Amino acid sequence: MRHFGFLTPEQRDSLFQQAPGSFDARTDRRTLAVALGATLYTPGTRQDYAARIGQLVQEGVASAVLCLEDAIPDDDVSDGERNVVAQLRTLHESGRETPQLFVRVRRPDQVRTLVGELGPAAAALTGFVFPKFTSAVAEDYLAALTEARAQTSLPLYAMPVLETGEVLFAETRLPELLRIRELLSAAEDAVLAVRIGATDLCGLYGLRRGPDLTIWDLALVREALADIVNVFARDDRFTVTGAVWEHFTGTERLFKPQLRQTPFGRPDLPGAPELRYDLIRHDLDGLIREVVLDQATGIVGKTVIHPSHVRPVHALSVVTSDELEDARTTLGMTGGGVSGNARATRMIESRPHARWAARTMRRAEVFGALREDRTFVDLLHVDEGQA
Repeated sequence: MRHFGFLTPEQRDSLFQQAPGSFDARTDRRTLAVALGATLYTPGTRQDYAARIGQLVQEGVASAVLCLEDAIPDDDVSDGERNVVAQLRTLHESGRETPQLFVRVRRPDQVRTLVGELGPAAAALTGFVFPKFTSAVAEDYLAALTEARAQTSLPLYAMPVLETGEVLFAETRLPELLRIRELLSAAEDAVLAVRIGATDLCGLYGLRRGPDLTIWDLALVREALADIVNVFARDDRFTVTGAVWEHFTGTERLFKPQLRQTPFGRPDLPGAPELRYDLIRHDLDGLIREVVLDQATGIVGKTVIHPSHVRPVHALSVVTSDELEDARTTLGMTGGGVSGNARATRMIESRPHARWAARTMRRAEVFGALREDRTFVDLLHVDEGQA
């Protein structure tokens, strides 16, 4: 799998000074976690999923989840299990290129059931998403995953979702997060990423953000997100992914758009102003702002529920020319010290910036790095497959 695989070789050469690299199940765990990008959730009852997978790949989807939990009614769980098995078998037998595929289960025993039913087709899976993950259920989920790994000899990964009152309520949050970290640390090599379930967290207080607001504008949830990043992302042992963006059609807006006109006013991109209008019309300017705030806080990737969300998330994940140059300079300053960057516009202090630089190089490995005269607008503007 490769990000922006829909680009022609000419487009790729025109946009990137360092092209996105390929990745698969054998890729280093931390790199594979960064490569998740925008993870697209689909109800596990979707009966044409295997048939649609080619289109999803063409739209840039590189990680996806078939959901057997909140995305489907309680009465449809058995049908959903059968359908997930059928879809994964079809994909396995087809041999076609697929995103990193996960199943979001409801209970630990579903891991055992699905792996048993899939047989060799379990090879189509990258792992499982564990919802409403707490210290009380962690050991059961991780034990089920350990059994599945042993049974299949596959590097199946866990993605626990933090979305319960224990991680939101002030009096329990830090002890619970620290206990979960301790339990996950015992199975660190099998944990791909820690996901944030913002919809459930908001639901505990009856909150729902509109398209004018980001998750970082909701103070109650923002505090929990900051603590999650503090506990899990402090030493690069775990990757934390971003909260879901729920909007995908235009609604009446209260505040002005969150995208400046300047980046879209380039004469070499004649359709860019119309692109900006379309992004705003579909509330994607809010998504773009939220992704920027996620990244500024140390969060990587995003949960999405519509294919139109994938391209903006991935475009913002590509390393800019300035970022790549600063990261290389920082990592080259092995003896410490401070200097200006190549354009004398920013300070580089080698030791405090070293971890940022290493993360930036890992991001460039899977998402690539743009040429000096290119921006994320070019990635949103280019037509798929157009020479």
